[in-house]
Amino acid sequence: MRKFTAVLFHEYKKIVLKWTFLLGTLLFPLMGLAFAIVPAFIFSIKGEATRLVVVDPTNKILPRLKGNMSPERIAERQKQAVDEALRGVPSGQGEQMSQTARQMGSVFAFVDMEFGNKPVEAVRSELNAKAAAGEIDAYLIVPENIGANDAKYEFRTRKAGDFIGNEVLKDALNEAVRAQRMADANIDAAAVRDISRNVTIETKALSDKGEEKDSDMLFIASLVIGMMIYISLAIYGQVIMGTVVEEKETRIAEILFSSARPFELMLGKLVGVGLAGLTQLGIWVGSLLALSIFLSRQADLGPFLQSVPDITPLMVVYFLVYFLIGYFTFAAIFALIGSAVTTVQEGSQFAFPPMILMLTGLYFSFAVIRDPNSAMSFWVSTSPFFAPLTMPVRILAEMPPFWQIALSVGVNVLAIAGLVWVASRVYRVGMLMYGKRATVPEIWKWIRKV
Repeated sequence: MRKFTAVLFHEYKKIVLKWTFLLGTLLFPLMGLAFAIVPAFIFSIKGEATRLVVVDPTNKILPRLKGNMSPERIAERQKQAVDEALRGVPSGQGEQMSQTARQMGSVFAFVDMEFGNKPVEAVRSELNAKAAAGEIDAYLIVPENIGANDAKYEFRTRKAGDFIGNEVLKDALNEAVRAQRMADANIDAAAVRDISRNVTIETKALSDKGEEKDSDMLFIASLVIGMMIYISLAIYGQVIMGTVVEEKETRIAEILFSSARPFELMLGKLVGVGLAGLTQLGIWVGSLLALSIFLSRQADLGPFLQSVPDITPLMVVYFLVYFLIGYFTFAAIFALIGSAVTTVQEGSQFAFPPMILMLTGLYFSFAVIRDPNSAMSFWVSTSPFFAPLTMPVRILAEMPPFWQIALSVGVNVLAIAGLVWVASRVYRVGMLMYGKRATVPEIWKWIRKV
């Protein structure tokens, strides 16, 4: 026991006392914040207006198109989508989102040009020349038969990658053409638009006790929990494999085996590195809880926090338990891989299967969010390899019965015991094997050897 404890504390301090541990602990929340803020900031940057020429021989579509692409009309057309996005969002952020919607009207600047009775081919050639000379950025040619089924609207642009602006033009053009078709058929477009408006649906989740609760942030919170566990398992699984291969390459294992049993060494490594990972995950979870408490004291963030799922202390305990289950499951696999290979490069190649298992568990989490009480959710939250990622998400979505959690923990603990036993059999022989990578028959022989 003394030797096991010595190995445990050595591995723990070797990781936690490094500057890379502190840097990684601080960088992960900052990276998550950057992924949330940076895309929104980039898309909010207002570029130069696209100089657009509209060739409309009917003179019916252009006036409607200009009206539809005004800032006020675009804001009205996107109002329902914005209102849906603003549900539970603080007023300051909501105003910013509304301002972004209004800015979409300035994506295009109309350039008036007269072409007389020139044929379409000549007009197209002239516009292409002006675009090549940099005088205009895009042009739209409206056909004369705007009401026909085979009518083709030609849009050419030098900013083909501006999918936001192009989508704005497409929506505005469709609405303009529909309005003109209804006008030609003596149909009141305003009345049709009023009749066709979408309904407002208030969506709330029901707990297992029949209580209503907001569910807007459930998907985001579940994704954050799943990603935190997935990244932690991937990082510390690779750390285990790296330390095993390093000791094998430097032949330190020969000295260590003379002082302690192989099983004590391997188990000490697993527990020491696992505690380091638990420390980092605990810091992340504690930071999230502290941030939640701070935000709950801000009066203007009350509506936003109402949509955040309730996370009880028992849930936090479950999250940490399943992190340990996932860690020991995959750490044993990575230790086995490290014992069988001769270099870190070879280990990286064989690390692909366990990484695929973790990624599959993360994908299953999305199905669990949709229906946490389905048969599939039960099996994937109980099965080894998948439960460490799917059960925390299921617990967050809707707390399952205690017997299912107990069954999941029991099954996975038995799987861990089997994996650790197999890994220890490979570890005691593979660590003393140099020069070549072990084959599958050799590994099977090591496992069966008494």
